[in-house]
Amino acid sequence: MTNASIIPASIHHGIDRITHRAFHEQVRFVKASGLSMPQFTILMQLHYQRQCGVSDIGARMDITSAAASQLVEKLVQADLLERSEDPLDRRAKQLRLTEKGRALVETSQAERHRWVNGLMETLSPADLQKVSAAMEILATALQFSRPDKLSKAD
Repeated sequence: MTNASIIPASIHHGIDRITHRAFHEQVRFVKASGLSMPQFTILMQLHYQRQCGVSDIGARMDITSAAASQLVEKLVQADLLERSEDPLDRRAKQLRLTEKGRALVETSQAERHRWVNGLMETLSPADLQKVSAAMEILATALQFSRPDKLSKAD
């Protein structure tokens, strides 16, 4: 491996390992909560967007509005989501997390932070500073990048 390829390979390896662990922990949490991953995805979407319509969920998840409606209905029945009339279109409904839904998402985030904190405890102070600086650089780059503008492997 050349010097020019060592750094990207190291970044790819690190991101792959972090993603694998984060996904594993997320799946474990979701299963324990009794939800499906698509249902939890809806909760996370509403956590970040605050509110949206069923058609927005369908578009984001690349499923039909009917399929999105079925997922949403189960979440409403579980008191994790609430529906309200869209003031701009009375035929449409807006969705929001309930307190119970918000608490579930916050618990999920706390669980993710718990394993990350455990990982950080294994690092020396010097390595922790390096990782922190690198993550800040990556987070800033992500903030200003658009997924459709990132290069894709052919």
